[in-house]
Order: sequence, then structure tokens, then C-alpha cells
Amino acid sequence: MDDKKPARRHDLTSGPIPRTLLLFALPVLGSNVLQSLNGSINAVWVGRFLGEAALTATSNANLVLFLILGTVFGIGMAATILVAQSVGARDLPEAKRIVGTSATFFFLVSVVFAVCGWIWVDAILTGLGTPADALPLARSYLRIIFVAVPMMNLLSFVMTVLRGAGDSRTPFVFMALAVVLDVVLNPLLIRGIGPFPELGIAGSATSTLIGQTVSVITILIVLYVRKHPLRLAGADLALLRPEPALLRIVVFKGIPMGLQMIVISAAALTVMGIVNSYGSQVAAAYGIAAQLWTYIQMPALAIGAAVSSMAAQNVGAGRWDRIGKVAASGVGFNLVLTGALVALLFVFDRPVLSLFLSNDSAAIDIAAHINRVASWSFILFGITIVLFATVRATGAVMPPLIILIISVLFIRTGFAYSMRSVIGQEALWWSFPAGSIASLALAAAYYRLGRWRTTHMIEGRPAAGEPPDTGLGVPRQRANLATETQKS
Repeated sequence: MDDKKPARRHDLTSGPIPRTLLLFALPVLGSNVLQSLNGSINAVWVGRFLGEAALTATSNANLVLFLILGTVFGIGMAATILVAQSVGARDLPEAKRIVGTSATFFFLVSVVFAVCGWIWVDAILTGLGTPADALPLARSYLRIIFVAVPMMNLLSFVMTVLRGAGDSRTPFVFMALAVVLDVVLNPLLIRGIGPFPELGIAGSATSTLIGQTVSVITILIVLYVRKHPLRLAGADLALLRPEPALLRIVVFKGIPMGLQMIVISAAALTVMGIVNSYGSQVAAAYGIAAQLWTYIQMPALAIGAAVSSMAAQNVGAGRWDRIGKVAASGVGFNLVLTGALVALLFVFDRPVLSLFLSNDSAAIDIAAHINRVASWSFILFGITIVLFATVRATGAVMPPLIILIISVLFIRTGFAYSMRSVIGQEALWWSFPAGSIASLALAAAYYRLGRWRTTHMIEGRPAAGEPPDTGLGVPRQRANLATETQKS
């Protein structure tokens, strides 16, 4: 076998851009599909077995979980971009230092959030305005989810680092393992089928805990058995002690990206709080619609992740001539794929909605209306995701955060609050198009006119127009990475 094949397979700095981007994005999309199917199937089990109150409980709990994951998302994204830039520059030692520092900090922060979440679960759910009939169920579910948070975050970190290194296939395989375990165990633990105990809604959360834990342990074992170039073994284990200089970069670049997720989560929690005021039926309808929106957003999220890794590797390699083409390809794929999913949802919304609740439930009519009003706006937000992914790959992390604060937190939630007295519930659903239009307009303006091309994650990385070996000695580093890859 040609020793150079693994290096070429994970190299995102050469070859035809649309084909390379699509082939890299497909496993990411597959992972997103599996995650969404996992959540949807679990919602079906909960809704069918335990009713609307339980479904409302999981919807509220999952919003809290998304908020927690968002707090550490930025750290993982910063590490991924740094790893991708180092791989693009063929600087393997630097990539390993980034992995070691980030992994330790990432895991410790996850443990802190898990402990705090367990302790203050009641305050969190009360602050969210969870309906009284769903509160005990949400408490039981969320406490076990908090236990699972460190393993969920560690699995996410490992997968994003691998994608930064150019490998999107391995993460897909182990996401599949986690999802299969979760889906299979869910009904068994909810209903107590066979030798399994009957845990009710807690069984749904326990199946997630088991699936995530088994998957992260297995992927780590496989990476070490395969002697992956970025594994930390032997003397490299010392790299798990965080380096202050690298940690500052990861934190200061990661916090704004994490805050982007928190802004989106805060807006969703705000809308959820308003929705809860209309009772469990409206809350259940909104929860179902939100489940379907995860599918609509999957292509954009997958393409955005691929664009981020691909752009970052090209930044590290000094291939600025490819960056604009990467972004253009990402926007094109988003328009086609997200647009197709929105069209399908318009045609088949009721048959899909009936999977979650019985056909005579009034919540189905409400959910169908919500989809008609809001779902198309995710095409626009998908373009925003691709543009954000491109500029973040250079280290420009503050402008996307500011844009999201303005468009999502202020405009979307402001529209929902201010217009509710005028058009009632409709203000909640129309707030999504209002926010998406604002996000796209601001993101496009920054992409076109902003100074993101001169931003650095690490000083010394080549900016646009600079030679690729500025301060880095790239030819020597390229040889180091090629040697390590051949060893694997």
C-alpha cells in the first residue's frame, strides 16, 4: 500500500474544491442525521409511552443541555481550527500540543458544568418556566443527562479534532455506535422490557449515558491501536498539562465561539419560556417542530463544519487562493440541500408530525402551522453558517458573535416579545424569519467588507497575500507530518 495515501486522503489543501468539500461533508452530514434521528426516535418513544407532559419535559431539558454544550463548544472549535491550521502547515508537534492542552481543559470544564447542573437542576427548570405537570419528569431526565455531559463533550471533542485533521469518516462510525446503543436501549429502559429495569423517562436519559460512554471509550481505544498521528502516548502524555500560552489562545478564541452557541441557546430558551406560557399543548407542538428543524439545519451544519476544517487547513498552508472558492461551494451546497429539505417538509409535514403524537392531537395542527411560517428561514440562516465558518477559520471570532447578538438575541427575541401583543402566538413563529434575514444581511456584509483575511489564530500564521512559509519553516514541518502519517 502507498504510504502517502493516508496523508492525501486527509489533505484538504489540494484537489477540486467542490468534490473535496462534498466528500468531507457527507460523513459529517451522516453524523448529524444520526444525532437527529436519535433525538427524534427517543422523542417518539417518550411521546408514545409517556405522553405530552413527558415530551414537553424532554424538550425543556434538551434546551438546557444545548446551552451547556454551547459553553464548551467554543473551546472545541478553537482547538479544531488550530489543529486544522497546524495540519495544513504540516506542524504535527504543534497540533499535539493543542490537543493535549485543549483536551484537559475541555474535560475539566465539562465536569464542573455537570456537577453544577446536577446541584441546581430545580432552579434551572424553574427559571425556564417548565410547566408544572412536566417539572418532575424533566428533573428526572435532566439529572441523568448531567451525568452524561462529560462523556458527551469528550466524544464531541475527539470527533471535532479528527475533523480538523481531515478525517470525517471515523467520527461518523463512532457516532453511529452511540446512536444505535441509545435507540435500542431507550424503549427497553423506559418500559422495563426483558431483563432491563423500568425507569420511565429516566430510562431515556440512561440509554444516552450508556451510548455516549461506550462510544468515547471505543474511539479512544481504536485511535491508540491504529497509532493515530495525533494520539498522545509515552512522552507526549506530558502535553496533557495545559500550556498557558496555548490555553490563552484556545480560551480567548474559544469563548466568543462558545458564546455564539449560548446566544442561540438563550434565544431558544427565551422563546421556549414564552411558548410554555401557552400550556403543554403548544409547548409540545413547538418541541416537535424544533425536532424537524434539526433535520432542516443538518446540511448547513455539516457543510459549515467541512468549510471550517477545509478553510483552516488552507489558511495554515497559505493557500488563500482557495478560501473564497471553499465558501462559494459551501453556499451552493447549502442552497440545494437545505432548500430540498424545506420543500419536502412543506409537502409531507403532517405524516411526519403524526409519528410523534396521535392523529387527533390538536398539537399537530399547531406544529404544522409553525413549520409553514418558520422553516423556510433556515435556508437563509444556513448561508450565514457557511460564511461564519469561513471567517472563523482565520481566527475572526468576535464579528460573528456580535452579528448573532444583534440578529438572534435582539431582533428575534425582540420581535417575539414586542409583536406578541399585536399578533399573539404568531410573533413567536415569525421571529425566526426576522432573525434569519438580519443574520444573513450582516454576515454577508462582513464577509464582503470585513478584515477577517488579516486575522490570526496564532501570530506568525500567513495572512492573505503572505508566503506560506512565513515564520514557520513549512517544508520541514511537512516532512514531519508525512513521516508520522506513514508510521501510522
